[in-house]
Amino acid sequence: MKSVETFRDLQREATEWRHYLHENPELYFQEHSTAKFVTEKLASFGINHIETGIAETGIVALIQGGGGDGPTIGLRADMDALPIVEASNKPWSSKRPGIMHACGHDGHTAMLLGAAKYLASTRKFKGSVALIFQPAEEPEFPTGGFRMVQEGIMERFAISQVFGMHNAPGIEVGKFAICDGPIMGSQDDFDIAVKGRGGHAAHPYRTVDPVVIAAQIILGLQTLVSRRTDPRESLVISVTKLSAAQAYNVIPDRVEIAGTVRTLASGLRDFAEREILASAQGIARGFGADIEFRYLRSVPATFNHTEGTDLAIQAARSLVGSASVNDKIKPSMGAEDFAYMLEARPGAYIFLGNGPTEPVHNPAYDFNDEALPYGIGYWANLVETILSP
Repeated sequence: MKSVETFRDLQREATEWRHYLHENPELYFQEHSTAKFVTEKLASFGINHIETGIAETGIVALIQGGGGDGPTIGLRADMDALPIVEASNKPWSSKRPGIMHACGHDGHTAMLLGAAKYLASTRKFKGSVALIFQPAEEPEFPTGGFRMVQEGIMERFAISQVFGMHNAPGIEVGKFAICDGPIMGSQDDFDIAVKGRGGHAAHPYRTVDPVVIAAQIILGLQTLVSRRTDPRESLVISVTKLSAAQAYNVIPDRVEIAGTVRTLASGLRDFAEREILASAQGIARGFGADIEFRYLRSVPATFNHTEGTDLAIQAARSLVGSASVNDKIKPSMGAEDFAYMLEARPGAYIFLGNGPTEPVHNPAYDFNDEALPYGIGYWANLVETILSP
């Protein structure tokens, strides 16, 4: 296994790729220029088996090892950006107003390209590596990860295990974090429309005020977590949108509420869908109103398999040493559509330190280029660990 010093020679080139991608971000399922850039780089590394147009703009490329027959493992990087106005003030800031790489997918893509260049030149492994460049990690369902799985990439490329990685602001560069079992939460979204009877704000007794009812519903939803859920389990219900009348003196007929549900347990998704409806409907009907309800299951929990987690830990430790790998990180309630790939095949998802940067999805965020050789090295060591000839 190699230390990070082996991969520092790739940092300058990977930084150039990363800056180009950062300057030219593209939204989900629109990553046409990004896909073209990635495809051209892969071909320049001498990789001949490249399939494009998967889930519209996704790519899978195969590198055959030089050590004989063996299994195929998948390495995944996401490519899409976010609809955010950039405020990083970096020389390589986005050239596309209102779109930026605020989650580090430019860095993820550059690291997998760096690993591709290294692996294509050395091929010190048996079997094959499937490089998965995924579109559309950020949108609501259906995401790019879901669509790539539905389009059969695991079967088409005979992928036996699959691995993902994400940068983590707040974790020191050169350090990794992972845990066995659930590492990120599921994401479900809900919409509740409260249907009352509007009127003049000076005469509320002549109305069925959906604003007051909506307030009661919002407060009621919090008791589903605090009073209906075992505190040893993880459930988050957050109301994030509230829309009512546009005038001071109008009580509207309708108020719209929306929010998100996060959990690490699939059973709590069923509980949340059932009980949010029951609570909102009961409160509304108690005031003489009714509701419309929609519940969308977007992404399941990201679940690390034990064998894949052990292999990921081994690869990271061989790169940076045991002291720099936290193998018992607490799960995050953020969601990640790599979960669909881990439902289809065993594997693991790991966090890579991005240093003391702004958080992801922040207009001032930028991927830390010092993390590039660590990500490249992790991918290379993972391949040479699992597919040792």
